[in-house]
Amino acid sequence: MNAMKQQNELESIVSELRNLSTETEWVEFKVNYANPQTIGERISAISNMAALKGKICGYMVWGIHDETHEIAGTAFEPQRAKKGGEDLQLWLSRQLTPRIHFQFHEVGVGGRRVVLLEIPKAAGRPTQFGGVEYVRVGSHQQKLKEYPEFERELWRAFDTTPFEKGLALQHVESGAVLDLLDYPAYFSLMSLPLPDNKKGVLSAFENEGLITVETPGKFAITHLGAILFAKNLAQFGGLGRKAARVVQYKNGDRLTTVRETVRQKGYAADFAAFMEFLKNLLPENEILQKAFRKTTPMYPPVAIRETLANALIHQDFAMQGCGPLCEIFSDRVEITNPGEPLVNTARFLDSPPRSRNEALAAMMRRMGICEERGSGVDKIVFETELYQLPAPIFEQVPNFTRAVLFAHKPFKNMGKEDRCRACYLHACLKHVGRDPMTNASLRVRFGIEEKNSSIISRIIKETMDSELVRPYDAEQGRKYARYLPFWA
Repeated sequence: MNAMKQQNELESIVSELRNLSTETEWVEFKVNYANPQTIGERISAISNMAALKGKICGYMVWGIHDETHEIAGTAFEPQRAKKGGEDLQLWLSRQLTPRIHFQFHEVGVGGRRVVLLEIPKAAGRPTQFGGVEYVRVGSHQQKLKEYPEFERELWRAFDTTPFEKGLALQHVESGAVLDLLDYPAYFSLMSLPLPDNKKGVLSAFENEGLITVETPGKFAITHLGAILFAKNLAQFGGLGRKAARVVQYKNGDRLTTVRETVRQKGYAADFAAFMEFLKNLLPENEILQKAFRKTTPMYPPVAIRETLANALIHQDFAMQGCGPLCEIFSDRVEITNPGEPLVNTARFLDSPPRSRNEALAAMMRRMGICEERGSGVDKIVFETELYQLPAPIFEQVPNFTRAVLFAHKPFKNMGKEDRCRACYLHACLKHVGRDPMTNASLRVRFGIEEKNSSIISRIIKETMDSELVRPYDAEQGRKYARYLPFWA
């Protein structure tokens, strides 16, 4: 967004707020009063009330009289303000839970200086300041716990409003919609002909829930439209923090960074380019075939694709200030998304899929960006077996979900944990295909010759001792033994 356009839009927002008949629960006017504690409490209250009133964000405005809404100008300078020697904005950010992406803007209105604080609505849970949740009753600050009826309504709002239907940007003219969203990418991914006029594009977007009509000629872009097709996510406020990041490290630790990149486009519009970008960063294997050498990817492209798509689709968008992260090490790739998993990580391969973002997942599937419902993890495990790589790890870390894909490692260098994990996931994969695991099938998975079947028997025993697999039949003999995952 260029500076002139930003200035014009900020002036437009201030004008709309001044036209309100009175202060509302999601807007407050000040002239110069700027007590840090009060600002923090107001951020919590306005964030919560914006969610309750169905607004994408709320505002505090300095330089406007609260009763007359006349422009007075302000001496408040948020960039220079301090709290106990600490920058005001950093102090406020530390006190807020979750850390919402509030923004201060300075704008000239009528020749006077006005400061606008943009406060995102609460999402997923009430916004706290200093561990306390606030609301506004009329123009007064109150603790949420003292108003149980507001608390019930707020939680109902969280439960009934999917992320995708939220509004990322309001009051957008029709031409600006086409400037902000990559509409050719939508029609290409949907295998649809590109309309020859603006009306056809807007109609398709409205039918898909990517935009909604506010008034004739004015639209709101939904979260679904922005997160999938934004030309630049930074133009959509807090969604800019949901842009996927790629960090490449020199070795197997995080001490030396080679490069860091932020993918600013919407997930769908950028996915093919994102995959190509990763392909160029990831190492290759060189295989000697008779008189020729052939290079193949170190990591199966399908496994990378599915792992990345899962991270984008299944993240918790209520966790603000963080987005999907792809970290490339010398010996592995880690892909992390905000939000703890909705199912046990040990059951990723067989459990019916659950998604926080059903509309997002459905649209990504329709565009062919991810596999059919529930088959993604199966393909990740199958592809790593085909490439005879160490088994992937799916793990829950505090507030996040992480998938780890490993580079090639000779069987002799795999530890007990690597071998047992591979045995368990192989048993899972065989079971969902209605074919129990055997010593022979696990030999193929590891690339072990039949004469070394005793090695495989030892791995199966170690995996049973870890209570990850069990015999298909308690009375079975060793020669034709079959095995199931522990949950089967």
